[in-house]
Amino acid sequence: MKSHLKEAYTIEILKAIKLYNLNDFDSSFKHLERAHILGQSYILPHTRSHWWMFKIGLKKRDGREIVGQLTRMLASVLFSKIWVPIGNTGGANVNPIKPMPIPKDLQKILEETIEAT
Repeated sequence: MKSHLKEAYTIEILKAIKLYNLNDFDSSFKHLERAHILGQSYILPHTRSHWWMFKIGLKKRDGREIVGQLTRMLASVLFSKIWVPIGNTGGANVNPIKPMPIPKDLQKILEETIEAT
């Protein structure tokens, strides 16, 4: 993972963890979705975002999110390097194979990563 992409991903994950620890699960989840968009092409960051989404599902006792994240964690290990639906936010509330629009600030980071290669 390129350094500026890793930095942006880490910022989102750390914000999510901080909010998770404050029991602000909805805000935490929003940062996890952003981290997912940034890290979905890399096995460990991709799986990590799903792990934290899974933990939120457990805290909220959300069966759909729990099951959805278990399957997405497995898929993240198997498919991150092969194919990912670009822009997909990773929650169980969205189709796991549907590409989605990328927020402009994240698009800029991803474009810089492509230009740097």
